[in-house]
Amino acid sequence: MKLSPVKRWSVSIQAEGDRPVELDEVVALADAVAPLDGIASGVGATAYGAQIVIEADTADSAVEAAMEAFAAAAQTANLPAWPVTRAEVIGEDEFEVGEVGIDD
Repeated sequence: MKLSPVKRWSVSIQAEGDRPVELDEVVALADAVAPLDGIASGVGATAYGAQIVIEADTADSAVEAAMEAFAAAAQTANLPAWPVTRAEVIGEDEFEVGEVGIDD
């Protein structure tokens, strides 16, 4: 059996809520995802998000790890625990793109 090599995946995640996100909240989220080569977004929107880099064997395992890291970063940034409404993953070879549907 051939083992899959670990790849780097870029995972974008967004959580939506009921109020606009403030600049200081997005800055705190950016600080929390920085160790994951991450960036944050959401100023003035009723959603916040991040794009982070995860090392994993598969796209599914990358998304799973990213969801945990995103939740931890949001908690560190004192953001509300809003539901995740979108998650996208792109493999380092740029040919493996996938979107994960989030059930309401």
